[in-house]
Amino acid sequence: MIEVDVDAELARALLVQQHPDLAHLPLHGRTFGWDNLTWRLGEDLALRFPVRETSSTLVEREQRWLPVLAARLPVPVPRPVRDGRPGHGYPWAWSVVPWLPGTPVAATPVADRTGWATELADALAALHRPAPPDAPTNPYRGVPLAQRHEVMASRLTEAVPHVAALRDALEAGLAAPAWDRDPVWVHGDPHPGNLVAAGGHLTGLIDFGDLCSGDPASDLATAWMTFDAAGRAAFVARTQEAHRWDAATWVRARAWAVSYVPVLLAHPEEYPLMAAVGRHTAAQVAAA
Repeated sequence: MIEVDVDAELARALLVQQHPDLAHLPLHGRTFGWDNLTWRLGEDLALRFPVRETSSTLVEREQRWLPVLAARLPVPVPRPVRDGRPGHGYPWAWSVVPWLPGTPVAATPVADRTGWATELADALAALHRPAPPDAPTNPYRGVPLAQRHEVMASRLTEAVPHVAALRDALEAGLAAPAWDRDPVWVHGDPHPGNLVAAGGHLTGLIDFGDLCSGDPASDLATAWMTFDAAGRAAFVARTQEAHRWDAATWVRARAWAVSYVPVLLAHPEEYPLMAAVGRHTAAQVAAA
């Protein structure tokens, strides 16, 4: 999946070239996600690099829009503090971002997440406000389920756990009334790998590379991806206090949760935490 790696030598060279005042800080703790790798820089910063051409524009989207959105969100986000450009053979834009302390939620016990379920609800409710006409669009998030149904259904093979229940939930989402309001801002990927928690609180909402405008149901799928029944009830209740989404929105959200399951399960050895999220999501959809 990685097309261009960024080792410590290359990261340091880019800093020296473009942000020399930061080049003395130690580089440590390199981690990989689906589309990016991150080097921690000193104690308070991090470097975020796309590793594939297909994801290379996602950092540019964060650089453009997170400065606009960060102030309205009640949870810390990695708003870029410096922009990076291609150099030393590295071909894409990259960012210097704040380091958000805490533990990735995918690595925490599910039951422990209920305590901050309302905090995530508040964060997404603050984000899910009308988006401007020039907001980015995304063919994979925030769109009508009908546009993605064929691909989603084709991935629900017999190897997927609880596949019968997942197929039923997907078909219910397709049959539900579509989003008919003005498009709102959509994070695009608020699964447990993109949430950070510490001390019983949500301390970060990260990875806005899929940020777009459209139907918030693809974000609300996190109710099944992140929480158990108790956490989901708290999340949904708090969300409804803010927006009073109709029942169809939650039916679509459950269908979106289904769509993520086979993707999360695709690389269990390379991404074991994401595979665990996929199994959890399948079980929660089947139990709901």
